[in-house]
Amino acid sequence: MYDNPVIPGFHPDPSVCRVGADYYLVTSSFEWFPGVPIFHSRDLVHWRQLGHVLDRPSQLDLDGVRPSGGIYAPTLRYHDGVFYMITTLMDEPGNFLVTATDPAGPWSDPVWFPDTRGFDPSLFFDDDGRAWMTGSRERAARRYDGDTEIWLRELDLATLKPVGAEYVIWEPVQRGGIWSEGPHIYRIGAHYYLLTSEGGTAEDHAVMVARAERITGPYQGNPRNPVLTHRHLGLRHPITSVGHPDLVQNAQGEWWSVLLATRPYGGLPDDPPTTAAARAFRGYNLGRETFLTRVRWEDDWPVFDQVEPRMPAPSTPVRRWSAVPACDHFDAGRLAPDWNHLRTPREPYWSLADSRLTLRALPQTVCERAAPSLVARRQRHIAFAAHTVMEFRPEGEERAGLVLLQNDDFHIALTLTARGLELTRRAEGVDTRLARADIPAGPAGPLWLGVEAHGQDYQARYAVRPGEWIDLGDPVDGRILSSTVAGGFTGAMIGLYATSNGHPSSNTAAFDWFEYLPLPS
Repeated sequence: MYDNPVIPGFHPDPSVCRVGADYYLVTSSFEWFPGVPIFHSRDLVHWRQLGHVLDRPSQLDLDGVRPSGGIYAPTLRYHDGVFYMITTLMDEPGNFLVTATDPAGPWSDPVWFPDTRGFDPSLFFDDDGRAWMTGSRERAARRYDGDTEIWLRELDLATLKPVGAEYVIWEPVQRGGIWSEGPHIYRIGAHYYLLTSEGGTAEDHAVMVARAERITGPYQGNPRNPVLTHRHLGLRHPITSVGHPDLVQNAQGEWWSVLLATRPYGGLPDDPPTTAAARAFRGYNLGRETFLTRVRWEDDWPVFDQVEPRMPAPSTPVRRWSAVPACDHFDAGRLAPDWNHLRTPREPYWSLADSRLTLRALPQTVCERAAPSLVARRQRHIAFAAHTVMEFRPEGEERAGLVLLQNDDFHIALTLTARGLELTRRAEGVDTRLARADIPAGPAGPLWLGVEAHGQDYQARYAVRPGEWIDLGDPVDGRILSSTVAGGFTGAMIGLYATSNGHPSSNTAAFDWFEYLPLPS
């Protein structure tokens, strides 16, 4: 058996490819840098992060990117000794491709496709040596918001440029359907199969499949579409929003699908007045995560197993990776791959000298569309505890500490200021101080900071002496970290943060370690 999700926390839009006995997977990263995390597995269940595909500022310009903008829906493929990753930098400048001979990198600088519109591009390499690009876009003369179509065009592998005619090969299955997206093409047996999702990426998400004898179509929809959805299971099911799948066949001949889904939590009224009210009540703090399910074939159509929290495992021999320590002592030469920056960092505001993380207090804050002095990692569990120890002596409007971030208008912060230790809640762009504690003045000494979450109760605490923890204020309602309240497509991030709040500063905050522990739910 295995437990879903196989990659917990905000890791949406997974795409997978197999190379021999190895599987590689990428996910969306939106406004976070480095972009496109890449994972490695040998059994489809146990994954370790290799790093990121887009780890150089020359590859990824996220300056000023809106929350939930940036990198959407990458596709990863392998052909003739080369890995290809194609994705979209939303709004502008659009679709692009990078390549590598080693999935751990280095990856090339982007090759842009200015002649293509839309998002969610994918690649297909046919048996005859030809390569094809496909993607989703809103119609030029759209009839309603989300009125989309799937396009196809050949890609010249020598020049990495689209060539030949463009074909529109698909549109939403349902009459008036929205956001037909995430297209992937496969050749299996005598048919080309087109896999798409529609209905939007929330609870109405649904997977559709079509097939054709020629890659350019015409494509015939499966009469049983949708072939996978949880929209009929209601908001009380532990897994919702399933969709955006990608297929892979293991060495034992079994077909499997990685896909996104969500685990809403936080209770639900017996009779919510509206679906919108129910969605706001149940938090989606973890974002859209990567799940795995079995696919079988009947009448030459794929049949997906319903996605459950615990499922029968692939017959592939189990290959676990060594466990990663729960505590990061910052004693490596670079940040571990699960740490991220908010947008592209244009200056090195962090240091790992002396086996500690030192952050320079930049004028930028997490309340603006900038690149603040922040390193953050994903919340991956419904119940967890995060702790750190910090040395910082604030002056003026400076502050540093822990932040739980959804976006620039919605977050929770536990930060040391010149006025003391403050617990603040920011919702809809308005800051509210929830609690404050006096911290002994004098030279900067160690201050222990922590947050413990059980469901939607996030309890902040601190200590001025080791082990003597004090709760600061009441538990904070964590639903402000959910996309159903804050909007967007991302999950909650837990960060270490320092800012001078718009003023020049040379001050720094030093963190000796950071620990993240999952707790029993």
